[in-house]
Amino acid sequence: MTEKIEVLTRIASALERLAPPPAAQVDWLAHPAYVWTGTEARAVATLEAPKLDMLRGIDTQKERVVTNVERLAAGHAAHDMLLWGSRGMGKSAVIRASIRAAQDLHPGRIALVQVAQEALHGVTALFTLLGKVDRQFLVYIDDLGFEEGDGTGPRLLRSWLEGGVEARPANVRLAVTSNRRAIVGRTMSEQDDPINPRDVIDDRLALADRFGLSIGYHNCDQPSYLTIIHGYAEQYGLEFEESDALEWSRRRGARSGRVAWQYVTELAGRAGKVL
Repeated sequence: MTEKIEVLTRIASALERLAPPPAAQVDWLAHPAYVWTGTEARAVATLEAPKLDMLRGIDTQKERVVTNVERLAAGHAAHDMLLWGSRGMGKSAVIRASIRAAQDLHPGRIALVQVAQEALHGVTALFTLLGKVDRQFLVYIDDLGFEEGDGTGPRLLRSWLEGGVEARPANVRLAVTSNRRAIVGRTMSEQDDPINPRDVIDDRLALADRFGLSIGYHNCDQPSYLTIIHGYAEQYGLEFEESDALEWSRRRGARSGRVAWQYVTELAGRAGKVL
């Protein structure tokens, strides 16, 4: 009997050594940003974000986001935000830059918490944690889009925004980016609905309308594309020819803030500089 107990003890000890150690409790007051995995948080020591004055060609959108984030950082009434529209036009960059600027104005008072779409199931638990912390938080969900037939995701989002039992606490606001304003996918059959196709579309947009701020980012025209490049080039002391920048966009087959940044990266590489 004693031998069996000893064997079981050794097995238990071996299993304990093999098991991963428990995750350390994150300090919600110590870092500028965090990543939420769905079950736990990972601290981000440095928030990588461009300076606000580098982000050009989206002045109206930038001003609205910056104003709202600053209100949140100060502990004032602030909106949940939906940033929707064209790819590569600086939606996520504006959010990160706004947080960093607010942290400069209100040191230690606000943090960014990024949540991947696959971690949405754990956001309610995240809210429970953040609601107990004496700090403001912007929970950021990038590139959100629900597929046809996904009822759980939209239901959760409505609950968070509408003040239901799973709603985010007073010190937390949501910032969501999406390539489409409706967030939920639409099918061609909706356009042919013989009863009332407008009702179907309005129901899709109703989810977006629950955000206090819905900010559209639109296709980049040529002047805006060059303005964006000028903002980056001035910051990094880079010179360029507009004809070369336009040729770069033609080869890429698009004009956007992302393409502009890729061109600036090319300029820095040519000049032997590090961005």
